Amino acid sequence: MFYRLRGTLIHLEPGMAVVECGGVGFQCLISLNTRRSLPRQGEEAVLYTHLSVREDALVLFGFASISERNCFKMLTGVSGVGPKAALAILSELKPEQLAVAVATGDSKSLTRASGVGPKLAQRIALELRDKVKNLDGAGGKRALPVGQVSVSSHADAAVNALAVLGYAPADAAEVVAKFDSGLPVEELIRLSLKAMDPGSRGGK
Repeated sequence: MFYRLRGTLIHLEPGMAVVECGGVGFQCLISLNTRRSLPRQGEEAVLYTHLSVREDALVLFGFASISERNCFKMLTGVSGVGPKAALAILSELKPEQLAVAVATGDSKSLTRASGVGPKLAQRIALELRDKVKNLDGAGGKRALPVGQVSVSSHADAAVNALAVLGYAPADAAEVVAKFDSGLPVEELIRLSLKAMDPGSRGGK
């Protein structure tokens, strides 16, 4: 229903921002990473949004980029992961970091998020990696085990990670190929996201 908000940032507090558009203030729940990307109050802000419809409420979530919104949808699609846990993960990990963690099976990185224990982290990594494996028959790359990402395989690992974020492997491979395969995987993903996602600020 709501794709993007562009207006004046009139209120900001931990976990929440209000953007006024056409005289209406839209309250959005946000991650810490999104909060860090927002301007000062009174300045123009852009948030990509996701509307959660519940029996007792309509909750609007705001994200600094399309990639972060994709990550949120992906995370909340995992059994046992609600919006609160998804925002906690996105407060600790940027989209490229989350993609690397999932593609390499690094569930430990996910436990950095508040309320995410080892069992839930392992479930997230396994369920999302399975989605990548299911792409193999369509030209996707097989996810690489932890510790087996060499310089020569950085491009493949980046394609795997972008597939985790919902990008078609063929499209991801085409974009990744434009960059130096000797770059760290996370940097390749960051650059590729910036190229594919006009809403990505690509900041470190």
